[in-house]
Amino acid sequence: MGGALLDGWLASPTPPRLVVLDRHRTGSDDTITIVRTAAEIPADFQPDIIVLAVKPAVAEIVIDAIGKALGSRMNSAAILSVMAGRTCDALSEAARRAGADIPVLRAMPNTPSAVGAGISGLYAPKATTPEQKSICHDLLFAVGDVVPVENEDDLSVVTAISGSGPAYVFLLAELLEKAGQAHGLSPQIARRLARGTVYGAGRMLDDLPDSAEDLRKAVTSPNGTTAAALAILMKPDAWPETVPKAIDAAAKRADELAG
Repeated sequence: MGGALLDGWLASPTPPRLVVLDRHRTGSDDTITIVRTAAEIPADFQPDIIVLAVKPAVAEIVIDAIGKALGSRMNSAAILSVMAGRTCDALSEAARRAGADIPVLRAMPNTPSAVGAGISGLYAPKATTPEQKSICHDLLFAVGDVVPVENEDDLSVVTAISGSGPAYVFLLAELLEKAGQAHGLSPQIARRLARGTVYGAGRMLDDLPDSAEDLRKAVTSPNGTTAAALAILMKPDAWPETVPKAIDAAAKRADELAG
């Protein structure tokens, strides 16, 4: 997720000034400085926001390393976590152990952020200053849309719907492509049709004020081809049952990661 955000920021018209701790990237310029370890963070760099985009299991280790590298400079920053599960309280405690009593915000972006088409849920606790909340909002808005949530617990379902959601859409495109090939289309044609369909439907959802239900009904002629397909997909034990189950499973896993 960190890589998707970084790609989106670098491609935006006004990229933020970034120091990126990443062992796998190389190269620096006027906008971005790449460092392989926290100890390499420039001594004169004062971060406003520390974006924490690491595996949850190593979050405390990374926070401790950043705290040692920044020293007192860390007290002027806030943490923006884009990890699933790990709570603001747990990460705030890790920051205190690293010597910084600073606020922690949480967001759940998604991978379309890499192409400026992401959507992020953002939670800001009361300890966050208006400036810190604004900076985090602007960072996320630079790579897509931002939806504030009032309760931190809401991020579990945000994770299940939009954080994991691109994978569900990619699966649909994958299955459409395979079905096209099974019916005799070449791989190239099946792929173009599947991807173009997903893209076009997404554009309609984004551009038009109609509900998804109304758009579905508009393309479904009685006794037509679409109605024949939807009669399968909308059986009680098909999408109406399996999609909610999938969301429940993802949200449950997000809660487990917080444990």
